[in-house]
Amino acid sequence: MITIEFLGPIGIVPMRLDITNLAQLADILKEDERLKDWLENSAVALNDVLVKDKNISLKDGDKVSLLPPVCGG
Repeated sequence: MITIEFLGPIGIVPMRLDITNLAQLADILKEDERLKDWLENSAVALNDVLVKDKNISLKDGDKVSLLPPVCGG
């Protein structure tokens, strides 16, 4: 199982999914209206390392994090 966490103001409880790559995750998350704007603007980390390739293979125990943009002052 892969753990998916939503950081910062996204405000969604972490979930666990049986998926094999980030493309599958993107397809699942696109179905949730609460995530529509976040998916377009958030970075993705796999085991705390930023990634961009949706075809990266996932293995049991991996953690994927959605990191929303940061506002600073």
